[in-house]
Amino acid sequence: MRENLPIEVKFSRRNAVPGVPYILSLYPKERNMSDFDDSLCPQEPEIEYACDCGEQREGYYGTGSTTPPKDHGAVIAMVLVLFISLSSIISILGLMNIRIFTEPQPTELRSPVSLYVSADGVLQAELEPRDPVETEPQRLEGVNTRIEISASPQSLENIADAPSAVSWQDIYEKVMPSVVSITCYDGRSASSGTGVIMDAAGYIITNAHVVEDALQITVLLTDGRELEARCVGADVLSDLAVLRVSATGLIPAEFGDSDKLRVGDEVVAIGDPLGVELRGTMTNGIISGINRDIQSGNRTLTLMQTTAALNTGNSGGPLVNCYGQVVGINTMKIGDYASESGVEGLGFAIPITAVKTVLEQLANQGYVAGRPYIGLEGQAISTFYQFYYRMPAGILITAVDPESDAAAKGLSRGDILMSLNGKQVTSLDILEQILYASAVGDELKATVYRDGKEFAVTIVVGEDKH
Repeated sequence: MRENLPIEVKFSRRNAVPGVPYILSLYPKERNMSDFDDSLCPQEPEIEYACDCGEQREGYYGTGSTTPPKDHGAVIAMVLVLFISLSSIISILGLMNIRIFTEPQPTELRSPVSLYVSADGVLQAELEPRDPVETEPQRLEGVNTRIEISASPQSLENIADAPSAVSWQDIYEKVMPSVVSITCYDGRSASSGTGVIMDAAGYIITNAHVVEDALQITVLLTDGRELEARCVGADVLSDLAVLRVSATGLIPAEFGDSDKLRVGDEVVAIGDPLGVELRGTMTNGIISGINRDIQSGNRTLTLMQTTAALNTGNSGGPLVNCYGQVVGINTMKIGDYASESGVEGLGFAIPITAVKTVLEQLANQGYVAGRPYIGLEGQAISTFYQFYYRMPAGILITAVDPESDAAAKGLSRGDILMSLNGKQVTSLDILEQILYASAVGDELKATVYRDGKEFAVTIVVGEDKH
């Protein structure tokens, strides 16, 4: 009795005819003619297997054994189940956007796959070798692709439609020598901003928030000189500060009357958006609003609105009219405080005419006369400390100006300021709101906590000369 021969399952697309199904053909894996006995079945005809596509298959002879042929239905079923399973897995991976092959080859270039079951019942697979296919793209004879660069005329100057107005190019050349780059160090990190040279004596205008908490300030001039600067004075209410450097040959900016601006006037902003790497960037726009009351922290600023693009680093830089005059100091954009709204083109600048007195006082005396001041510094007490240390809600006083009325009334470091004029003070924002709503000479009734006891004290608002 002969041994059971392994079978081979072949799938081939050669000579395929569209629309004609393929026939699954089974062949012995190894054809050893010694396994056949023609005497047992001398009249057995040759059996040929052919596919519907017209390709003839080579036949083979039966053994003539009287033993009934073994049923291979289980093997065929197993192959079909495996084929269906593999198809399902490939479909799922496709839906998950997982690529099995780095570069899928065209179907006609794939080698036929041969599946067979070995003598020990294990399913095996083999790829039939194919001749390599040339994939180099064909070149068209006589074609030479090129890009022609045509000569361009010189750019036209954009001149505002007004007498004595100058082009934006001339404005940039005029104003840029008066613009400086400012870098501040607070001991942990560095921040940047822009400034405008106020006069030849070395005074420079910028925003108060640019130099806030700065321990060291460096100014970079257009001619490449890098100078140390000191803050002469800063005013939080107007968000303005004046710096000073020791240098000669400084070119001050020309300042214009911002009260003459109208909605629709063309303006440009010059500064360092995103830092010194992009210093000297100029963006243009128009005045899109006048006398806008904008809330910034605990103060309200009356500003001009512009469509000129402003970004972090533009703060303190000039807003320039069509005559090359500085009419505003760029201070903020709405996106800084409401970026989730996705707004664009809402930049704001401080009108120069409105703050002329503020800038002169900062330069001449280091402070703005009439600013309210109580001489207290502190920090809000968190909820954790309130419960853990059994402390009341309020401001923990960390420093007291010895020249203030608060020091004269006995307040000291370690006291807790609980309320002012009957309003509970639970944050520095609330303290500033109450203070900015007051005037020099006003009396504020304060409730203070010390050593487990509360006591009331009246503090007279003084003038901020710091």
